[in-house]
Amino acid sequence: MENTENTPTAFRSYVAVGDSFTEGMCDDLRPDGHFRGWADRVAARLAADHPAGDFRYANLAVRGKLIGQIHDEQLETAAAMGAELVTLAGGLNDVLRPRCDVARVEELLGASATRLRAGGATVVMFTSTDPTRRMAGSTRLLPAILRMKAFVHELAQDPGIAVVDLFSAPCFDDRRLWAEDRLHLSPEGHRRVTEAVLEALGHPAGFDWRAPLPTAAPPTRGERLAADARWARTHLGPWIGRRLTGRSSGDGRPPKRAELLPYEG
Repeated sequence: MENTENTPTAFRSYVAVGDSFTEGMCDDLRPDGHFRGWADRVAARLAADHPAGDFRYANLAVRGKLIGQIHDEQLETAAAMGAELVTLAGGLNDVLRPRCDVARVEELLGASATRLRAGGATVVMFTSTDPTRRMAGSTRLLPAILRMKAFVHELAQDPGIAVVDLFSAPCFDDRRLWAEDRLHLSPEGHRRVTEAVLEALGHPAGFDWRAPLPTAAPPTRGERLAADARWARTHLGPWIGRRLTGRSSGDGRPPKRAELLPYEG
């Protein structure tokens, strides 16, 4: 990350690029009605290193976006902002779809990272969590997820790219780190990703984000069946409907923080 000091870089500006993961879906709601999300939480922590108003933050992420849309709709805007720090996450929405062209996903993700680095930004990227131990039917996704994991780590040979490796953190096998839709993080999940990003940037650990949650009594068979039925009705059905009709949850939705402005919490 091009920091030769023993202390982490005191970034003065930060742009978040991506999809629902970075938008902050299913975290606590802010007073303005937007989800807070780990990127907002990171911005708050980084802003604390500066006098009020001296740290700027934009979040261009929009739920449902594929990597091609992130590349075409967010990348040049982010690059033009000239922020010192950019988080870049994308591609999982592509991987969830049948017949995903993983090579094309890698091409666009790599081009995005290269473009941001060309402007001098430190870039933080992510590996996906491993869904196979918590979501039935997700085994088919694993080859693409492992390939993307290796690709992101290869990009991180550039010292200006840091990787948050969520795949290797078994704590994300715990459903309590996930919202009811089973695709987006819960508030506790967002809290842990926040800490993981700050650790990747060299900040001292506030807590062990990889640590397992306290043991809880497992749900009964009846509770599991009821939860599965509710999930299928409330989340899986509408998701399949959008796929069949070519719609996205992010259609027509603007970014929640489209300008690089002073962050005041």
